[in-house]
Amino acid sequence: MSILIVTGIEGARNCAAVVAAQLGMEVEVADGRKAALAALRRREFAAVAVDETMAECDPASAEAIWEHSGLAIPLQINFALSGTTRLIREIRSALHRREREQTLARRAATAAIESELKSTVAGLLLYSQLALTGSDISAPSAERMRVVADLASNLRQQLNSPQQVRADTAA
Repeated sequence: MSILIVTGIEGARNCAAVVAAQLGMEVEVADGRKAALAALRRREFAAVAVDETMAECDPASAEAIWEHSGLAIPLQINFALSGTTRLIREIRSALHRREREQTLARRAATAAIESELKSTVAGLLLYSQLALTGSDISAPSAERMRVVADLASNLRQQLNSPQQVRADTAA
């Protein structure tokens, strides 16, 4: 991923080169709304840093940039007052925060899916075992139902095993 810096100040390209070297990411500079929107149409960015002065002078342009920035982290920084060090710190902090948020979201999604699977498998196991206890089931159907019950039981055991053990067996 790369970073888009939107500013019209002198030395923006030098600043971008330092940011690129420090963060190990490609940095593109757009010196206005049109150039920024064109860059955003060309590709996706990890972060979009807009000069605060530009954003305050033309809020509609800044809003258009934010609307077209996709999943990029929006940053508004006063390039006239902030040095390259602060810009790097702000971008790095925002990227780390995004990474932590994504990790938490993945964990929550995993837990929700796992809970749903456990519930479904428990229901499948219960109903298949109940069907096996009935006397009105034919022998071939009973055998199929035993296979379903065994599969559901195995799946339940795998879902209830610790996360690390499942990761090792999947590999």
